[in-house]
Amino acid sequence: MIELLSDPNAWIAFGTLTVMEIVLGIDNIIFISIVVSRLPADRAKRARQIGLALALIFRIALLSVLAWMIALKTPVFTLAGQGFSWRDIILLVGGLFLLYKATSEIHEQIEGETHEEAAGRKAVGAFGFVIGQIILIDMIFSVDSIITAIGMAEDIEVMVAAVVVAVAVMYVASGPISEFVHRHPTVKMLALSFLLLIGVSLIADGIGFHIPRGYIYFAMAFSTMVEVFNIFVRRRRSPATQKPPVEL
Repeated sequence: MIELLSDPNAWIAFGTLTVMEIVLGIDNIIFISIVVSRLPADRAKRARQIGLALALIFRIALLSVLAWMIALKTPVFTLAGQGFSWRDIILLVGGLFLLYKATSEIHEQIEGETHEEAAGRKAVGAFGFVIGQIILIDMIFSVDSIITAIGMAEDIEVMVAAVVVAVAVMYVASGPISEFVHRHPTVKMLALSFLLLIGVSLIADGIGFHIPRGYIYFAMAFSTMVEVFNIFVRRRRSPATQKPPVEL
């Protein structure tokens, strides 16, 4: 452990892996921001804290069983000539869940809700149910994140340190991101479209068609930049920001 502190290769691996874990954590933050938006502000903050704490626990727990994680990539059955491992199955389930969640949220945003749907929303927005959804998605993203870590670093101490720093950054960023999404309905719709995109990419990975994450994150960053410009334009054009005409 001590010798790693003086090993430049360990520091390079730590820096690279930390950045990669933060980037992979973007998906997690977006999902948590959408799910906790149904809760009151004080409970939403608590749900975010619990969700990210569980993300850290899942990642460290999975790192402690590296051999099992590596075995997840071994095919357990074959369908139409395509081998499917436990990792593939987990990614498929996660992708389908994200597609369902994003589609139902988008439908509600566009169509509104009836009295029956409002009652169902209150039940779905219950604290325990929200935490359950966060746990499910944490497990799915943790598997993908830790398999990436195993491929990028050799020392478990470096992996654990990178994961801890990445989750700490996610914790700091999750509050402002959730607030921003809550204040701007169009941003929430954009975030839901990101969940659709992430869900499709998980399903593609699960069936053996890998979509480079760089393409996905570039599309997300570009769309976010366009939406930020739209927000600035709307603010400048809002009546509250326009100056009254000067009387002569």
